[in-house]
Amino acid sequence: MLIRISLIVAIVAALAAGALNVFQVRDKIDTLITQRNDFHNERDEAVTERESAKKELAKTKDDLTQTQQQLADTKSDRDKAVADAAAQVKRADELADKLTKTSQERDDAQNLLAAYKATGLSADQVGGLNKALKSTETALEAVQEENGVLQRTVNRLSTQLAELVGTNYVVMLRSDLKGRILAVDPKWNFVVLNIGGDQGVLNDGELLVSRNGRLVAKVIVRSVQKDRSIANIVPGWQLGDVIEGDEVTPAHPAS
Repeated sequence: MLIRISLIVAIVAALAAGALNVFQVRDKIDTLITQRNDFHNERDEAVTERESAKKELAKTKDDLTQTQQQLADTKSDRDKAVADAAAQVKRADELADKLTKTSQERDDAQNLLAAYKATGLSADQVGGLNKALKSTETALEAVQEENGVLQRTVNRLSTQLAELVGTNYVVMLRSDLKGRILAVDPKWNFVVLNIGGDQGVLNDGELLVSRNGRLVAKVIVRSVQKDRSIANIVPGWQLGDVIEGDEVTPAHPAS
C-alpha cells in the first residue's frame, strides 16, 4: 500500500513537472513568435523606408537634372543677350562713325563750295587749274624719282671711290632701311634679301640679322639688284641659325 501511494505521488509529481515544463516551453515559444513578428515588422518598415529613400533620391536626381538644364538654358540666354548687346553697341559705334564722317564730308564740301565761290572763277577755269595742278604733281613725282635714282648712283659711286681710296671705309646705309631674309644657303653661307638698290642697299653694306629683337648674325652685301640683294654671313658674327623671315637693319646707319 505504501508503495502504491509512493508511485502515485511520483506520478503526480512527474505530471506536475511536465505541466510546468510545457508552460515554460509555451512561454518561450510565444516569446520567440513575438520576437519573430517584431523582426518581420522592423524588416518590412526598413524595406519601406529604403524604397521611400530610393524614390526620394530618384526625385532629387530628376530635380537636379532639371535644375542643371534650366541653368544651362539661362546661361545660353544670357550669353546670347550679351552677344546681341555687343552687336548693337558695335552697330551704334559704326553708325556714329559714319555720321561723323558724313558730317565731316558735308562740312568739307561746304568749305570747298565757299572757297570756289570766293575765287570768282568759272567751272571751266577751275577745271583747267585742276588739270594743271595734276600735271605739275606728275612732273614733280618724276623729278623726285629721278632724284632718287641719281642719289643712289652717287652713293654707289661714293662707295666705290672709298673702296679705291682706303680699306677702312665703312659703307653707311639709310637709317630707315629694313628688310627680311628671303632664302638661306647654309652650305655657302649666303642669304638673299628682299631689298635692293631701289631701297638704298649698297655693295659692301653691313646689315644686322635679328629675330624677335635678338641679334642672330651680321651679313655683308656682295651683290645688289633692283629689289633683291645677296649677302654673305660675316664669320665670327653668327650667334645662331639664320632662317627665312629674319629681319635685317643697317649695322652702320647714316645719321
